[in-house]
Amino acid sequence: MEVKNEQNRFEVLMGIMRKLRAPGGCPWDAEQSHESLKRYLLEEAYEVIEAIDSGDPVHLKEELGDLLLQPVFHAAIAQEKGEFTMDDVLDAINEKLIRRHPHVFGEAVIESSQAQVENWEKIKKQEKGVQRKSALSGIPPQLPALMQAQKLTEKAARVGFDWEHTDQVFAKVMEELHEFEEAMLAGDQKEMESELGDLLFAIVNLGRFLSIDPEEALRKTIQRFTRRFSHIEDTLHARGQVMQSATLAEMDLLWEEAKKREKC
Repeated sequence: MEVKNEQNRFEVLMGIMRKLRAPGGCPWDAEQSHESLKRYLLEEAYEVIEAIDSGDPVHLKEELGDLLLQPVFHAAIAQEKGEFTMDDVLDAINEKLIRRHPHVFGEAVIESSQAQVENWEKIKKQEKGVQRKSALSGIPPQLPALMQAQKLTEKAARVGFDWEHTDQVFAKVMEELHEFEEAMLAGDQKEMESELGDLLFAIVNLGRFLSIDPEEALRKTIQRFTRRFSHIEDTLHARGQVMQSATLAEMDLLWEEAKKREKC
């Protein structure tokens, strides 16, 4: 299908999807459902993050297109079932953005980013119409654990259940570390698991106080580890060695070498 300049590009995309799903189209596309597409929605979102980290705008453009395909796919399936259309999706998000930005589209005055976050949550509660049972309600259980922990501490803080100073949070981290050490020395596997969870939760809370996203911080650490480990593998391979034959001291030296390169 040729994309003509005078056509709305989004309508072209919707037309392509309808053709793929129609009889005589693509068997794979026609077989998909909301459930079967869940994994691809997650994969595409993470690939967009990878593209952002790469700093390559061409790569980002491509991955954003792949991510955009997912809501188009879901909307096409819903339209076939008579549930809603892509126009309904677009109308809903347009209306929501206008409602939740009264300082931009109305007369309200919002003087800071934090005030906007609080106002957004207030409007969101009004929209739902039903009082939630808990201040912690509304966090999707499918989120990665670190993200869940961060959102839980954010919600708890909004109703006043929070530390006053960063040093108190840091002290809590050290307390949890000590309790984990005690469990480890006791050899209690169940208690170790519990205390490790408490320690991770406390670290996430410390990150919140320092405006550090724990998921992003850990992801970047994983990337650094992968790069440095690859440097060890590549260097040993160039020497005609395999990692199993190298000493820990040799590998540690190459690790430090990789760290120095990153700082240059």
